[in-house]
Amino acid sequence: MKNVSEETRLRVMRLLAENPNLTQRELAAELGISLGATNSCLRALIDWGLVKTENFRKSDNQRAYLYLLTPSGIAQKLSMTRRFIAIKQAEYDAIRKELEDLRKELP
Repeated sequence: MKNVSEETRLRVMRLLAENPNLTQRELAAELGISLGATNSCLRALIDWGLVKTENFRKSDNQRAYLYLLTPSGIAQKLSMTRRFIAIKQAEYDAIRKELEDLRKELP
């Protein structure tokens, strides 16, 4: 789990909140990360009690899982979202200032 960023964990939680029946392959494709990294991230979220799994059968009778956020997972997702917004806002403000400074240098 060390190589999966908090941003990736947040993205996983957001995707699962929107669509809990995504497969690990679909999650990996959405995130642009390996299936192994996706599995590691999901396993950690499950171990931490942030996500739970429920079995269900798809129409083609293959075993599949629903990945559901737990109440703790929902709270953690909100907390992570707040931190992510604060980080991105600071980055945005720094870029905006840098652009203003560069424009001042133009004739």
